[in-house]
Amino acid sequence: MKLLPIFLIAALSAIAQPTPGADFGRGGRGGPGGPPPFRWWFDPGVVRRIGLSPDQQMRIDRLFQQSRVRLIDLSAALEKEEAILDPMLEADRLDEARTAAQIDRVANARAELEKANGRMLLGMRGVLTPDQWKRLQADARPQEPPREGPPRDGRRGPPPE
Repeated sequence: MKLLPIFLIAALSAIAQPTPGADFGRGGRGGPGGPPPFRWWFDPGVVRRIGLSPDQQMRIDRLFQQSRVRLIDLSAALEKEEAILDPMLEADRLDEARTAAQIDRVANARAELEKANGRMLLGMRGVLTPDQWKRLQADARPQEPPREGPPRDGRRGPPPE
């Protein structure tokens, strides 16, 4: 039973990670490989780079607006379940059964939020052409810093002296 607290800490740190796309209206960002910053379909640079038409912008915005209230509610539900879990973990005496059940409730709330967000993003993806989707994905990828040159002799590190 000594491993249970270690397991709980590891599991809870995973549960406590922010949900990609869960910031609905305050500049949230998608996860790795996800969409660029919030309301990207109105960003003039993104619109130009991917060739988004005004009709596509309105269709994507309509999908977002239709999903927004549900996503806000699901995000609040997740926050509530996490708030219930916190004192359980901080208690001097751990009630394993209640805490495990609450962890399940947190995980279920997170899953519902992720599914709703995924459905919204899937709908948005359906508005884009395959070429626009590829360009949007390229916009979303973090840029690696430039290297100072190719490795010499296929090796890493400084050249031999």
